[in-house]
Amino acid sequence: MMKSLDSTRLAGIILALGLALVLSACSALKLGYTNLPNLAYWWLDGYVDFSDEQAPLVRDEIARFYAWHRQQELPKVVELLARMEQMAPADFTPQQACTVFGEVRARLDAVATEASPRIAAIAATLTGRELRYLQRKFRRNNETYREEWLDVPAAKVHEKRYERLLERLETFYGRLDEPQRVVLRQRIVQSAFDPARSHAEWQRRQQDLQQVLRRVAHRGTPEAEAPALVRGWFARVERAPDPAYRAYQDTLLHEGCATFAAVHQGTTPAQREQAARRLRDYQRDLRDLVTQP
Repeated sequence: MMKSLDSTRLAGIILALGLALVLSACSALKLGYTNLPNLAYWWLDGYVDFSDEQAPLVRDEIARFYAWHRQQELPKVVELLARMEQMAPADFTPQQACTVFGEVRARLDAVATEASPRIAAIAATLTGRELRYLQRKFRRNNETYREEWLDVPAAKVHEKRYERLLERLETFYGRLDEPQRVVLRQRIVQSAFDPARSHAEWQRRQQDLQQVLRRVAHRGTPEAEAPALVRGWFARVERAPDPAYRAYQDTLLHEGCATFAAVHQGTTPAQREQAARRLRDYQRDLRDLVTQP
């Protein structure tokens, strides 16, 4: 989902994205996080094509954000992982699963708050060239999304979602057996997920972001106002302006919590122990990252 938020040179959200991807899908946690500043720069550069003059500022802002995140946020992520480890041996309800997601959202909110002034500083240097590059990048992303999610049968959409979620779950539990996979498939088929509706919202976010960046880049915009403009965009990503879409967001959230709880309920003691062990490994690696020079 986070990839679908495709922003720009967002020096903050890419770090949150990178951490989320590492935690959910990467076995080389320390290596991935250590390389995140470079990965973040190249990801952002792919959206706006920074000039030689802009590049040092971008790298500096990413480095500052990375240092903050490593010292201030990683300990809180470790605490969250420890609570998840404690939950792993027993059944839990969809409400308990959503509580965990609420804690993840709080961490991402902290990221957005810290990142906003750094993003604003970078955005203030953007010119028409970079903004046009961003617009073309969004256009290409939208074309790819249409090919992969809209111009295909519903069964293919279900299968793609199933394969992605299965891969993430098996990262923690190990191989799921056939009855567990059946539960996952049924939940996905019954989901309210609508790729066209989601894509329309992503396009709204893209347009919203471009407007924010143009305002920040405009030389008449007071410097003190710029971080609030960026923070406002983050807020509209988290809670869409359209009440109907917010209801859709909430529906998908509760579906996800219920699916996770249902799959977990069907896991064996050995699978739960593997999940707990993986969570302990993550905690160890993150503690090492906090204390490393």
